[in-house]
Amino acid sequence: MPEWRKDPLVKRWVVIATERGKRPTDYRVPRDEKKGGRCPLCPGHEGDTPPEVLAFRHGGTAPDTPGWWIRVVPNKFPAVRPEAQAGVRRHGVYEVMDGLGAHEVVVESPGHIANLDAVDERQLEEVIWAWQHRSLELRRDPRLKYIQIFKNFGQTAGASLEHTHSQILATPMVPVDVEEEMEGFKNYARSVGRCILCDVVAQEVSERQRVVLETGAFVSFAPYASRFPFETWIVPREHQHDFAMIREDQVRDLARVLRSTLLRLRRVLNNPPFNMVLHTAPVNEPDTAGYHWHLEIMPRLTIMAGFELGTGFYINPTPPELAAQVLREEEAYLPPPAYAGAEREAVRYV
Repeated sequence: MPEWRKDPLVKRWVVIATERGKRPTDYRVPRDEKKGGRCPLCPGHEGDTPPEVLAFRHGGTAPDTPGWWIRVVPNKFPAVRPEAQAGVRRHGVYEVMDGLGAHEVVVESPGHIANLDAVDERQLEEVIWAWQHRSLELRRDPRLKYIQIFKNFGQTAGASLEHTHSQILATPMVPVDVEEEMEGFKNYARSVGRCILCDVVAQEVSERQRVVLETGAFVSFAPYASRFPFETWIVPREHQHDFAMIREDQVRDLARVLRSTLLRLRRVLNNPPFNMVLHTAPVNEPDTAGYHWHLEIMPRLTIMAGFELGTGFYINPTPPELAAQVLREEEAYLPPPAYAGAEREAVRYV
């Protein structure tokens, strides 16, 4: 029997089509065509991008030259720009403002590889440190209210470059989805006196029906009201509202859980396109301590159609219990990475 399930955080209803029960082999995963040609993100091509705003590089190497293992540059074709002016203007019934914000690309490896699961855990730790460093830097502009870290993998998911990279887009307003989550956290805390996501993690770990893997600091699980087949969240066990507060021990654990989760998804679903978003508390805003940051990984296996677009409800043909079981049972052995980070010096920042 199909079920309507309600997301406890944002009160969104989802149809879990249990009678369809699609397994990994039931999905036709689109294959990307290799583009070839010159890659602007590879070492030696630094002149193809705007000047770097952050690099983790070896001593004695100059900015915008080879010798880096992580590089962050402004997007060459930004959706928003930091030089734009703040302030909303009225135009009749409409409101408009200049395209203020920041849009950056995090080059996650000097090796020309496609995805984060192909790097070793130490390199993945460096990616997480770069996310944190830029998050702390961008919030110094008081006009910015939210910093969205995200990754698109595969053409279907919106990736335009093959070389593994993520993006950071800072905005002068808090996204509606995050505002809804903020309200959900506040309502639950007023009613129960606790964090809803802390309670979700506790219940998932207790029931173990939707858990993919867990460590001392993080839990990876398929959410109860999953919108998409094989949707997976990674949530810190400790209540932490701001991703930028992450500690060194958590970075190590997150790198391990994230790589293992991505590898399981790749092997189970034959390297699917996906979107990964990091939801964290707004910046330069009061009253955000009740938020609980988390990573959401959403494979692109189905297409949103008229029902979803017309109602905002989702139909998920793979119950999260089935998705978690398949991912959990996938061989835990992690193959050697395609790219193993070189020895690094203690000082990362240029």
